[in-house]
Amino acid sequence: MTLAPSRPASTADAVDAVSWLSVYVVLLLFIPSRFVVGPLGSAGAPSMLFGVASLLLWALLIVGATRRARSGPQPIRIALGVFLLCVGISYALAMTGPMSPDEVSPADVALLALASWSGTLVLTQDTVPSRSRLDTLLWRVAVCGGLIALLGLVQVVTRELWVDQLAIPSLSSTPGYSLSSRGGFPRPSGTSTHPIEYGVILAMLLPIVLHVGFHHTHRGGIVRWLPALPIVAIIPLTSSRSAYVGALIALGICFIGWSSRRRLQLLGVGVAGLVAMTVVSPNLLNSITRLFTGAAEDPSITSRTDSFSLAGQFIAQSPFFGRGLGTFLPKYRILDNQYLLLLVTIGIVGTLAFVALGVTAAVILARLRSTVRHEATRDLAMALVAAVCAGFSCLFMFDAFAFPMTTGMLFLVLGIGGALWRLEQRVPVGLDALR
Repeated sequence: MTLAPSRPASTADAVDAVSWLSVYVVLLLFIPSRFVVGPLGSAGAPSMLFGVASLLLWALLIVGATRRARSGPQPIRIALGVFLLCVGISYALAMTGPMSPDEVSPADVALLALASWSGTLVLTQDTVPSRSRLDTLLWRVAVCGGLIALLGLVQVVTRELWVDQLAIPSLSSTPGYSLSSRGGFPRPSGTSTHPIEYGVILAMLLPIVLHVGFHHTHRGGIVRWLPALPIVAIIPLTSSRSAYVGALIALGICFIGWSSRRRLQLLGVGVAGLVAMTVVSPNLLNSITRLFTGAAEDPSITSRTDSFSLAGQFIAQSPFFGRGLGTFLPKYRILDNQYLLLLVTIGIVGTLAFVALGVTAAVILARLRSTVRHEATRDLAMALVAAVCAGFSCLFMFDAFAFPMTTGMLFLVLGIGGALWRLEQRVPVGLDALR
């Protein structure tokens, strides 16, 4: 067994929110984004509402505690606070200036979504009481990820979306959508609204499920690798540049941390998979290659590059704090680049603060890997660095904040990284710090 030894809770009333967070993962990944609580519209996605409840719960447990012990600094939470401050300044400036009436509601929804994602992050970071419980959360995330990957495989084989036939009591649905295709091959989307969103989620989950497969050895060999198998199998079938780039970034970072033996093993598996793909479906490999060699003639790429000049005009109007998160509506243009969209909506200062959030997480986790001796912890730290880098890198390729599954998963991964850093640094936060 290679899991890190569990640190016992320091108090009898220590908070354990792993079960709560597990419910969030189920809501995030298994309920299609098009289902909402009717009266709330786009703000009524169950996972979004649950994330807001997580923020309130965190506030009650942490901020509203009657006795507060001194706790050490938590870099990810500090970086998140700076980012939220920048968004708040941007919102205030937008609301005090001239604004089109149809931009007010989207701006409010954007703040609600950010509150939901932030609630998930801080609750994950501060209320996972031990490494064993963190590993339990990782296992549940991996299993849920494996199931949505399995759904994607079913969609490819049957060429049916299936989730478009789903109805959930008490939830209303936005107009349905169908299974798309590219190069003659179906593009699975799982429960997501778009194959790009689906592919980026899988890319972030890839290093996590590989960590589970290698290090959750208290489970049977077949059992612990079950989540990884469908994810590894579906990523090549997504026909998504975002999925391929994200997966390559994640694997490249994992390779840095792996032993030479493991690198050779994974290279062998990769070569075998490539040969099998060539034999079974040579056209698929050609289709994947053309996604990159023919990118210059791809209308989706042209649309993204043509957006730079228009975005530059909006950025010039409010360069430092932007025009307000959520206020750049599709009627102006769909930029398909979250960083470009952030420059427009929260300006240079806010965008740098958001990038700093990802950089902070990656740096502290990389440093943690270099200081701890336990191999499973070292591997988990590197896997989380890979997941964070894959997620933040893919934001160049689509407007991720409009896709709650992707951003919800990204903030959850950031929270898991913060929890690992806190537990290994023995920083007393949450009710663990209250005596």
